[in-house]
Amino acid sequence: MFEARSRVRRSYSLQGALLALILAGSACKKTGEAANSDSTAASASTTDSAGSPTDAPAPARAVSLPVSVTEVRNGDLVLSVTTTGQVRSDGEATLKAEVTGTIDAVLVRPGDRVRKGQPLLRLDPRSFDLAVAEAEASVAEADVRYQDAVAPDSIVLGKPPTPEQRRIALTRSGLQAARVRLDKAKLDRERATITAPFDGMVDRVDRSAGERVQAGETLTRVVNLTALRIEASVLEHDLPLIKEGGTVSITSASVPDRAVLGRVSAVLPMIDSATRAGRVYVRIGNPGPLRPGMYADVRLESQRLTKRRLVPSRAVIERDGRPLVFVVKDGRAQWVYVNVGRSNGTDTEILPDSGSGLIPVEVGDRVIVAGHLTLTHDAPVREVLADTASGTPRVAGRS
Repeated sequence: MFEARSRVRRSYSLQGALLALILAGSACKKTGEAANSDSTAASASTTDSAGSPTDAPAPARAVSLPVSVTEVRNGDLVLSVTTTGQVRSDGEATLKAEVTGTIDAVLVRPGDRVRKGQPLLRLDPRSFDLAVAEAEASVAEADVRYQDAVAPDSIVLGKPPTPEQRRIALTRSGLQAARVRLDKAKLDRERATITAPFDGMVDRVDRSAGERVQAGETLTRVVNLTALRIEASVLEHDLPLIKEGGTVSITSASVPDRAVLGRVSAVLPMIDSATRAGRVYVRIGNPGPLRPGMYADVRLESQRLTKRRLVPSRAVIERDGRPLVFVVKDGRAQWVYVNVGRSNGTDTEILPDSGSGLIPVEVGDRVIVAGHLTLTHDAPVREVLADTASGTPRVAGRS
């Protein structure tokens, strides 16, 4: 009996140990599978992150800075003398009444453009018509007296009067004086209408309809805006450099970024003893924004250096005390050290290198004129339009 119970107990113990081993093995298998699964997922994730082009972060791109450029050219460098002058018109007519009368009509207003011969004001014509009619009657009466003086002698003598007889008869009849009075009356009637002496613009009108005016009183003023000149003062030591026919660049405070071209028409001989300056007359072809009375900045051509390699003066900057320009090649700004010559403020001459004897920039090279003050060598850039007023690049341009 005791032995049977012992067998049963041993059997139960063996079964329990076997069950424990089975359970432990199952747990180890699951743990290994989970580990393998996690390892595979991590490996796949690593592979995707390293090899997938869609999930990989894009490489950093260099920022292209906006700049404006101008091509290097060969041309003439015009050196100039800078001064100021006043704009004047060749035609500034202050029109006055030439006869006495009452203004019947004012036909223009200030600011109106007029043509030569166009009526501006008109006086009451009735008194002038009466004066003409009276003068015509006087001529008729004088002509009768003249005929009465020469006809009887011609009939009696049977031959025409001599020139001396005709002269005496004209004087006694008053016919010549009557004809002069008729011409004067007609002229006064013509003068009753004030007309424009040339093409231009009405500057002012000083009278109104119904006013009584006397001969010599101011009525209106007309200015010719197409025939303008500038009287510029030039210091005596610069005066020999100015030649007739030289080109002139003119700017005014009203439109400082718009230059008007002209030519030197005369270099006057007298020097002002107080200012030690002479006068130069500049004829303006197309006045543009210029108006009579304006003061303008004038750049007079003094010397012309032909066949020079030129870049805009704005393109030349200094680094470490040496002048250089930035040349755009393949989308990058490459600085080129240059040997600068003379400049007129707009263009600068580039001279050959002292060592090689070659000019470091070629005709057609694109040099940066705006946006280059802080650039470094070989910096990526993109070309845009330049703002002409400020000289800075505008983004709304070519890229």
